[in-house]
Amino acid sequence: MSDSRPTLTRRECLTALATAALVPGMRLRAAEAKSMRGAFMILSTPYSETGEVDFDDLAGEAEFCERCGIEAVVWPQNSSEQRYLSQAERLRGFDTLARANEGRAPALVLGVQADDTAGMLDYARHAESLAPDAMIAIPPRTATSLDDFRRYYAALCEVTDRPVFVQTSGGAPDIEPTVDFIVSLARDFPQCGYVKEEHPPVQERMLQLAEHRPDPIRTILGANFGREWVYEMRLGTDGVMTGGVMYADIYATMWDLYLAGRHDELRELNGRLLQMLNLDSLVPGVRLYVLRKRGIFKTVKSRRGEYSFSKAQIDEIEHRFVALEPYLRA
Repeated sequence: MSDSRPTLTRRECLTALATAALVPGMRLRAAEAKSMRGAFMILSTPYSETGEVDFDDLAGEAEFCERCGIEAVVWPQNSSEQRYLSQAERLRGFDTLARANEGRAPALVLGVQADDTAGMLDYARHAESLAPDAMIAIPPRTATSLDDFRRYYAALCEVTDRPVFVQTSGGAPDIEPTVDFIVSLARDFPQCGYVKEEHPPVQERMLQLAEHRPDPIRTILGANFGREWVYEMRLGTDGVMTGGVMYADIYATMWDLYLAGRHDELRELNGRLLQMLNLDSLVPGVRLYVLRKRGIFKTVKSRRGEYSFSKAQIDEIEHRFVALEPYLRA
């Protein structure tokens, strides 16, 4: 006797999963109970004096972010020196942050990118076992077409039905993830309706993506250490995902000021932050200096290079940092 029960396509199943999260009484992912808007801090990776990853400081960094009042912690991305980390270090970092962030307010976003789909899936499966609030994946560097990008994210969506942030930079250098591609991907895979927009022209692309919000595009975040964030707020985007974790309380306050409509104060605070961010090109390693200064890291070690600071450089850092002190929360 033939089975006359209706069958669902894969896309219909995914759509049903996304819809289920919106229906009272049906299972709701923890991620969808937390905001996917606001200040998302990409954690820096701390190292011991001998150059090993300091997982205690990594956990403490997540705790610092909660005290600062940010919406999410993210690790590891390019600001985390993810390309200098071994697979074992990344997986242990996942475990460390899942424990450290358990029961805390910020959402946990784990970075599962790799150069190819097989490598990404190794990270994604482990991340999924830890039940983070969301994942993020830089496109694959070994791709030769947008179809390769699509297959990569489709494979990720086979592993998780949590929000997946699609980063628009960092993949194969000759392939542009067009706005049409991002929108199409989100239609086919609702998890991919979350975008970290970094591909130029950034603000023009954000406005184009916003035409497709809230369905299938759900969240649009900026980057670049929030240098353009105030402008992007005024364009109506949803927040920033930045490696400026050493200024996490400043970013949190900027988001609060924006939500409260206090735009003059926001402009003033943004100017003070930009004074610190502008030091990046003048004083190499300044962000690590601030992480150590604030007691978040024990060292200024990096796998990108060695950093030391002259008296003149330290004086300039300290002079500019004083302007932020009234806004520090942790």
